[in-house]
Amino acid sequence: MTTPPNAPADPLEEVELESASVFDGKLLKVFRDRARLPDGSEGVREYIRHPGAVVVVAVLPDGRLIFERQFRYPLRRSFIELPAGKIDPGEDLLDCAIRELREETGYEASEWRHLGVMHPCIGYSDERIEIFFANGLTHVGHALDDGEFLEIFTLSIEEAFAAVDRGEITDGKTLSALLRALPELGRVIAAR
Repeated sequence: MTTPPNAPADPLEEVELESASVFDGKLLKVFRDRARLPDGSEGVREYIRHPGAVVVVAVLPDGRLIFERQFRYPLRRSFIELPAGKIDPGEDLLDCAIRELREETGYEASEWRHLGVMHPCIGYSDERIEIFFANGLTHVGHALDDGEFLEIFTLSIEEAFAAVDRGEITDGKTLSALLRALPELGRVIAAR
């Protein structure tokens, strides 16, 4: 969301005074800034810059959703997630969604809809995740990245939300994407 040119200043805005790179990694870049706070005092803000990502709610012709189970090293366990992946520099958002769905699951979709954006970690990162809905799927074979290990499986819409209720699906991007896709998923259920 952009601020209109004549919009009043945000009384909660914090203004960067100085920025220093703390860590420059392959994926993440960590910064420590000095900022002027709304009351005029100064504070320190540490945050991560992330290139952004996409997540795809992909619906098979029978109405089942495609999920993957993937080990996530920071939490040292596997999670149930929707297909997702990082946006490459200069990559179009839809192209990224198409690429990630194909690479991770082996499916291509004939219909795509952008559902919105979510910000998973606003307290310490600028990451954004663009949410897509894909249907009209055809299996063409996956092309996983080197070092990427996934189990692909399907759940009905009802099974997916039951897994959420049981606490089996806790991944934030997956929860947000399912919520944003509710109108589309309702149409899938009604069409059965």
